[in-house]
Formats: sequence, C-alpha cells, structure tokens
Amino acid sequence: MPAKMLSVAEAHARVIAAFSPLPAETVSIADAAGRVLASAPKARLTQPPADLSAMDGYAVRAEDVPAAPTTLTLVGEAPAGGSYDQALKPGETVRIFTGGPLPMGADSIVIQEDTKAEARKVTILEAPKIGRHIRKAGLDFSAGDAPFPAGHTLTTRDVALLASMNLPWLSVFRKPRVAILSTGNELVLPGEPIGRNQIISSSGVAVAALVRAWGGDPTLFDIVRDEREATGQAILAGAQHDVLITLGGASVGDHDLVQDSLKAQGFGMDFWRIAMRPGKPLMFAARDRARVIGFPGNPVSTMVCALLFLKPAMERMTGQAGALPATVTARLAVGVKENDQREDYVRSLARRQADGTLVVEPHKIQDSSMLSVLSWCNALMIRPPHDPARKAGDAVQIIDLSAVPGGY
Repeated sequence: MPAKMLSVAEAHARVIAAFSPLPAETVSIADAAGRVLASAPKARLTQPPADLSAMDGYAVRAEDVPAAPTTLTLVGEAPAGGSYDQALKPGETVRIFTGGPLPMGADSIVIQEDTKAEARKVTILEAPKIGRHIRKAGLDFSAGDAPFPAGHTLTTRDVALLASMNLPWLSVFRKPRVAILSTGNELVLPGEPIGRNQIISSSGVAVAALVRAWGGDPTLFDIVRDEREATGQAILAGAQHDVLITLGGASVGDHDLVQDSLKAQGFGMDFWRIAMRPGKPLMFAARDRARVIGFPGNPVSTMVCALLFLKPAMERMTGQAGALPATVTARLAVGVKENDQREDYVRSLARRQADGTLVVEPHKIQDSSMLSVLSWCNALMIRPPHDPARKAGDAVQIIDLSAVPGGY
C-alpha cells in the first residue's frame, strides 16, 4: 500500500526544522540594503542633538511678545552649523535659520514672513506660541534606541535611518549559498541549439533569480545529463553549499537518478511526495549539515515549491521564522468544482472592485508546464484538500504574489 502523502504544512515544518541561522558577518552601511540583521543596532547619538529651529525666522521668548506688533532688539544669529551661545535676555531676539540650535532662554520661533526687520530692530507681527516651529532634542531618536530587531530585513529607508544614527557598520547574517542543479537529457540552456527532442531549461534561471531577490547567493550549475556518475559528482559539489536545489529527476522512474545518487552518498530521504498541486514529487534529504530540496521538473511546479519551501528555508538561515506565505481573503468571481485530496495552488488573477472587495478568478488552464499562465497571474488561490464545490461570491484564501517580500 503506498505511503500516505505529507500535507504542505507537514512538509514545510520538516524543511524549516532542518535549517538554522547562518554565521553573522559585518558589512558597510552602504551595502546593507536587503540584508538581514544578525543583531539589533543601537543609535550612537541623539537626533536632533539639541532643540533646533524648523524654519527660517527669529528665536524669541514668548513672554516678550504677549501681543503683536512688538519690537525686539536683534542681538545675533544662529545658522545651521553655528550657534548663538549666550542666554537670550528680555526684549532680545536672534536671527535663526532652519536647523540652527535654539539659543538659551528662547522658547519659540517666529517665521520671517511674520516679521519686519530694520537694522537692529525686529518687529514681530504675529504673537508666537511656546514651542512653535521647534524640533525638540531627540525628536527623531535618542542614543541607545534600537529601531530594528535581529531578523529584520533592511530596506533602503531603514539604511538611511541607521546611517543617521552614526552606524558605519552592521552585523548581518551571511547570505545563504544556494546551489541549483537541473538534470535531464532533454534540457538545453536558453540560447543553445535545440535538438529534436529537447526543450529550453527555464527553471534553473528562475530559481536563481528568486534566490537573489530573496537575499541569497545562487550558483547555477550546468545541466547534468541522465548519467549516474555525472549526477553523483554534481550532487557532491552542490552539497557544499548551504542548500542544494535539484530540478527534475527526483521521482523513481528509470531515468530519475537524483534519489539513488543521494542515497549512495549517505543522504537520508525525509520525504519525496507531497499532497499538493502543482509540486507532488517534492523531495527533501539531509546528511550532516548538507540539505537537498528536490523540485519537480515542471517549471510552474518549481516556482510554486520555491515559494512554499525554499523561501522559508532561506528565511530560517537568516534568523527569521520561515513561515508559509501570508494569505488574504478574496471572493470568487466564478464558481469552482470540488477539490481532490491534494492542496491546490490555483493560478489566478485578483483585482480590487470599486467597493473595495477583493475578487479572484482562476485561469481556465492549470497545466503545470505553462509559464505563460504563471506570468499572467498575480495570485495563487489555495484550495484545501477535499474542498467542496464553491460558488461565485464565496470566500477563499489567496497568496497575493505582488506582496511577497523580496518579490516573486
């Protein structure tokens, strides 16, 4: 009797449990965008370091201008990068510019449009309010603040903030090194001559692009022909990476040599069949610190499996949870038939209606070889195993591909 197929959730849990965070390394703040923090950086200064003017105008003591107009004596100026280092006395004002430090005793700024200056006299035309147009010390952040925890993926906005905190170097997780190995006599790389019974290999290129987008360092191997020795040598080389992704050849047919080659090298086969569509012949094997995820040969299956299993594994290697992709609720645009025993990831188009309702429509063709359909879609609708027939308007769960962190 054939072994029971694993659910997607069970397979996912087994995969991410086999990975642990990689060592940390130090990188320049200029190279930190897209990297994942290995420790929480702390601000080395307070910003602003003192109370500063937010406008060009005049620093005053509000009590000196109970009503407008009032004339004050100009005693100095405080430009950005400079300062007026004496306490402001009653009846005095200081010319101040955006970013200039507030003189001692001043408690408000009058913008220059609300004043009239003649020589050393400045007439205030609008009575100020205490604190008006002042950026208080520490308004942005204070020394010791830690805005991002370990495991946070840095955006360019985050890098700008950390640079302003006077942090020239950051501790980040090393990028996962991912080997990608396509197998099959029928495959040729894009641009190569195509034989009578051959097809273009797109899956390796696609996985390499995903690895880069998700913060990893891919190594795309040459296509390996269906020969035991060549397959074994390629696996031996690929296993030196943090994870080896094999594409095709993971089933048990006469020309599917990946499993046999892995077993011959001492790899333990955790599983190789998943109750999902597309992607049923998914394989996972391990030996010591080496990890191998075997994706099906069909390119759409490869792309879906990468999202569900490779991305979470890479996240685990960079100190993150490695959860399955987040889902959102949408309403069916059309009815769908009942589902069988496999969890189905249906290539679909989601769109927002005028009333804000998110509606999803599955493509009529779900063949796992059709990259044109995957390119057309912007969502994967998830049909649980044995899901009953659904009618238009029913609620379903979808993965919004446009919202996948790092891109898809």
